[in-house]
Amino acid sequence: MAFYKMDRVSHIAPAFASALDKPKALGGAQKSAASDFSSTLSGLLEQTSVAQKKAADLNRALQMDAPDVSLEQTVVAMNEASLQFQLLVQTRNKLVQSYNDIMNMPV
Repeated sequence: MAFYKMDRVSHIAPAFASALDKPKALGGAQKSAASDFSSTLSGLLEQTSVAQKKAADLNRALQMDAPDVSLEQTVVAMNEASLQFQLLVQTRNKLVQSYNDIMNMPV
């Protein structure tokens, strides 16, 4: 029986990992930092969408008794999609919280 390795979770948001590895210079980098953040968020949305589609396709194939799809493969894909969606929701929550904190700051 193959065990699910925890290091597979590291591919959930490689866009975040690559964004954290790139140091930004101060000054004129605000526009590029905003662009990088935007592209990072877009990449996370795209990865989540792809993972959910893959899980749905595997689930459908499993229900149709496709010989090349296993139950374990489907469950892993569904859990990966769930984790990615949870990451996306938590990211959104943190962004909204940060926005509210900034808007409530005294001038």
